[in-house]
Amino acid sequence: MKITNIKLLTDKIIAGLRLKRGDDLSYLLTAPLTELQEGARRLQDHFCGNHIDLCTIINGRSGRCGENCKYCAQAACHHTGIEEYPFLPQEEIIKNAKANQEAGANRFAIVTSGRALAGADFDKAIVTYEAMRATLSIDLCASHGLLTRQQFKRLRAAGVTSYHHNIETSRRFFPQICTSHTYQDRIDTIKIAQEEGFCVCSGGIIGMGETWEDRIDMAISLQELGIESIPLNALMAIPGTGLANRPALPAEDILRTIAIFRFVNPTANIRLAAGRKLLPQNGATAFRAGASASITGNMLTTSGTTIKEDMIMLKELGLTNQQDTRINNGTCGAH
Repeated sequence: MKITNIKLLTDKIIAGLRLKRGDDLSYLLTAPLTELQEGARRLQDHFCGNHIDLCTIINGRSGRCGENCKYCAQAACHHTGIEEYPFLPQEEIIKNAKANQEAGANRFAIVTSGRALAGADFDKAIVTYEAMRATLSIDLCASHGLLTRQQFKRLRAAGVTSYHHNIETSRRFFPQICTSHTYQDRIDTIKIAQEEGFCVCSGGIIGMGETWEDRIDMAISLQELGIESIPLNALMAIPGTGLANRPALPAEDILRTIAIFRFVNPTANIRLAAGRKLLPQNGATAFRAGASASITGNMLTTSGTTIKEDMIMLKELGLTNQQDTRINNGTCGAH
């Protein structure tokens, strides 16, 4: 299929068409951005309504990671001066989760550095999730690397419903940013998580030196995996990492990427993540042009946006973080 008309394409996607690997998507790269964004807005309105999903994270274990991902401030091979610490005390994590729940966040995730959380630290995480499930109502997400099937079973039993594990980029470009594990390792982990009943949150980073074709390939790969929540990070180059000298992406490139991901993954939550500050009005325009979700509060090693600021922004835009039960045309990441 060759795309030549955005309005017609939007109509067809609403009617049930899905873009596939092998389709000629070049027009998505050359169409006027305003035209592309209007189509993305229509798709977002149709599949997601006026709901914006807000999730929060806590850096549960920081630094000293043995992997060599070039973008990461927590890799031991980089010298970034970030704070390093072992798995946080249960009380501190629960206090943070409770505050985020009361502020209006929909979901809370513990994120830990390292190839995989294991041993005593994994046991601590399980006990912490169990305690949160017993005392809080916020949905629980986890991001602990390349886990085994048995570990996923324990997470599910502890009350975790979502698992975050990015594919980061295209299969072609992945070896340019990481060689300590493979793209297929990540795919295999995602499939195990899905088989064990998790909603998987998976996306990646743009601005690492990849091509537009790599970005489209990542979008299609996520569609093929059936991903319901897709975080899009714009690289914030951190001194001391392997990508320290990469220039920041222009806002127009980020906005076009968001819109393209909406066309390829119309029913998913396209989630703003790191790099929001590179966008006009801290991402406000993106929320009306394809982005139906955001990580809020602080990121792992870069400053984010507070929940209060986001709640004010959503109200001004006529959006809400409460799920609109009238919208049933697609999942839009609802879980």
